[in-house]
Amino acid sequence: MPTLNDLIDGEAQRLATGFTFTEGPVWHPNGFWYFVDVRESKFYRLKPGGPAELLRENTGEGNGTTFDPQGRLIQCEGGNRRVTRWPADGGFGSHEVLMDKFDGKRLNRPNDVLCKSDGSLYFTNPGMRVPLAERELDPAAIYRIMPDGSNKHVADFEYPNGLAFSPDERVLYVANTRHAAYIHRLEIDSAGNLVRRSIFADMSSDEKVGVPDGMKVDVEGRVWCTGPGGTWVYTPAGELIGVLKTPEVPANLAFGGPDMKTVLFTAHTSVYSLRVKTPGLPGHPFRK
Repeated sequence: MPTLNDLIDGEAQRLATGFTFTEGPVWHPNGFWYFVDVRESKFYRLKPGGPAELLRENTGEGNGTTFDPQGRLIQCEGGNRRVTRWPADGGFGSHEVLMDKFDGKRLNRPNDVLCKSDGSLYFTNPGMRVPLAERELDPAAIYRIMPDGSNKHVADFEYPNGLAFSPDERVLYVANTRHAAYIHRLEIDSAGNLVRRSIFADMSSDEKVGVPDGMKVDVEGRVWCTGPGGTWVYTPAGELIGVLKTPEVPANLAFGGPDMKTVLFTAHTSVYSLRVKTPGLPGHPFRK
C-alpha cells in the first residue's frame, strides 16, 4: 500500500485568503478554478498566479458546484433551498432552477452536487440546519435530477454531505457528516439506481476540527475526503493511507490543472494548492 509521501509532490501553497468559509471548488478546462465563500454568499474565479476575482454576489449560500456535459455550471444554493444551472458562457445574468421541490415538498439545504457522464445530477439534501417547523423533507437524502428534468429519490441518510463517483461510476461515495462520521458506499446500476449500500470507511476521530465533507477520487480509485484534522486518503478497498495535513483543515477539495495533478483545497479563510503524482477525476463530464 502506498504512503502519503508516494502520492504528493511538495507542500501546500496558499493561493488566496481573507474569506469566511470557502467551499465548492471545481476546475474549468479553460484553465481556472471556481470556488465559493458560503458564509458570504459569494462566487469566485481564480486563475493560476492571479488574485481571486469576485464574479457573483448574493448566491443564497451557494455551496457545491459542478458542470454538466455541456459546460453549464450547476450549483447547490443551500440558503435558497434549490439547485440551479447557469450558462456555459460564464455569464450570470440568467439561470434555471433545476429543482427546488420533491413530490411537492420544498428541499432542505442542497449541499453538494455531482454529474454522471450520462448528464444526470446527484445531490445531497441534508436537513439538520433547517428549523424543524420549516423542514418539509425528512429524513435527509440524496436525490437525482435526470437529463429530461425529472427527479428521483436515491437513498436516505442522516446528514449526507460530499459526493464522488468511482472511476467506472458504479460506486457513489457519500460522506456522512453528523451523528456518525463515515463514508458510505452506494453501488449503482447502469440505469443509475441504487443496488446496495455499505460502510466504506469509518472517520471517527478525537480531532476537534473538521468533519467528513468534500470528496474526490483519483484515476486509481483512491478516495480523498476532507475530515477531522485534514484530508483522509483511502485505497479503493477502504484502507486508510493517511491523513494529509494542510495549514488549515479544508472543507472540500478538487483536482485540476492541465494534467489534473493539482489539488485545490478550500479551507475556512483561504484556498491552497498541492501537487500530486496521480491525476484526479474531474468530478464532472465536461471536457473542452
